[in-house]
Amino acid sequence: MIKEISVIGGGTMGNGIVTVFALNSSSVNLIEMDQEKVDKALSSIANNLSRMVTKGTITGSQMQKSLQRIKSFIGVKNTPITSDLIIEAIYENKDAKISIFKELQKLIKPECIFASNTSSISITELANSCRPDKFIGMHFMNPVPVMKLVEIIRGFSTSDETFRIIKDLANAVGKTPCEVNDYPGFISNRILLPMINEAIYTLMEGVAKVEDIDTVMKLGMNHPMGPLALADFIGLDVCLAIMEVLHNGFNDSKYRPCPLLKKMVAAGKLGRKSGEGFYKY
Repeated sequence: MIKEISVIGGGTMGNGIVTVFALNSSSVNLIEMDQEKVDKALSSIANNLSRMVTKGTITGSQMQKSLQRIKSFIGVKNTPITSDLIIEAIYENKDAKISIFKELQKLIKPECIFASNTSSISITELANSCRPDKFIGMHFMNPVPVMKLVEIIRGFSTSDETFRIIKDLANAVGKTPCEVNDYPGFISNRILLPMINEAIYTLMEGVAKVEDIDTVMKLGMNHPMGPLALADFIGLDVCLAIMEVLHNGFNDSKYRPCPLLKKMVAAGKLGRKSGEGFYKY
């Protein structure tokens, strides 16, 4: 029974995950590196909930009760030992994630389940740092409070019981869980990122301009957002990191990151987060 959830990382994905569980009556611990990051995450959560009140999807009372369910802690070492589930939602770096799970392994009760919100890194590799049978992937989609999908990724040693508990939890908070086996990029990013990468090649090779590439995919393929605008939304650094995981994981040239993508990341043109990518913000 999952009663207490700790979320490591309060960025875009982390604060969205905290919002979803707090709305659904869970006791949620937000873990960040310093007070400034905690304050920023809590402000984002309050803004998320306030927008829901404005839209009429929740009441003011529900917002206040949700905020009261959230506790914050500074530093991984202060994650409550009583946690039933820990969801790691930091940036996409395997070594950083493994370091966190190794530290948590020594701190948290043995029956606690560990989950990673990674969008592409091997769950099996991450699980080797701690408790393989109680380790699983929970890949939420952005924005978390809005998007229904959660990819639930089995590592090589993930137990059936762990999978069942997490699948039931996803259903309980109104998400649609999809079972995925542990291959680079899982389902979503193995399909999505090569499309985005190909759109960047199309731009680099002078086939068309940014706006025309996006317009073709929106009006011709009925996509809600063009691939280059979507890349800006995701973050070009994140796109590059995922493409590198795919390229290294499959050792297949079809996943080679576009040189223009690499050049833009090197120049700090990361999309919305930096104010400029394929578009200016």
